[in-house]
Amino acid sequence: MSGTDRICVGAIAGAFGVRGEVRLKSFCSEPDAIADYAPLCTEDGKRSFTVKITRAVPGGLAARLGGVQTREEAEALRGVALYADRSKLPSLPDDEFYHADLIGLEVLDTGGARLGKVTAIYNHGAGDILEVQGPGRKAALLLPFTKAIVPTVDLAAGRIIADPPEEETQA
Repeated sequence: MSGTDRICVGAIAGAFGVRGEVRLKSFCSEPDAIADYAPLCTEDGKRSFTVKITRAVPGGLAARLGGVQTREEAEALRGVALYADRSKLPSLPDDEFYHADLIGLEVLDTGGARLGKVTAIYNHGAGDILEVQGPGRKAALLLPFTKAIVPTVDLAAGRIIADPPEEETQA
């Protein structure tokens, strides 16, 4: 299964308690929905887990993962990203995108000049930010993922049209 057939829906933040539960950080718009997409697998696809949410906890959810019985096993999974099959995820409206679909897209300005490719997406609470790396660029271009700055996302063509503020386009 290729990386685009799976979407990262969460990560294990560590152990919770002493009986093998994990602290789960969900990247889903409805955090509890992460269990609906199980079995979840590791990035390399070598391990998969059933998921049973037990309760909300500060910073995420407490959950039982299939095959994880002890605190030590749970703690050993700290930092592991969890992926769901794309086919299990809901379809998105035309103006919403899975981050995995945006990474790697070519970014052009409104005049057709190449700005680079999307290398990462960040969200620190105020909305998504696209990180764009390009040839001749000393630092990454950070673009707010808003309609004003990114008016066009064309997944079929593999490109984004951006209208960054003038000072942002300088390398």
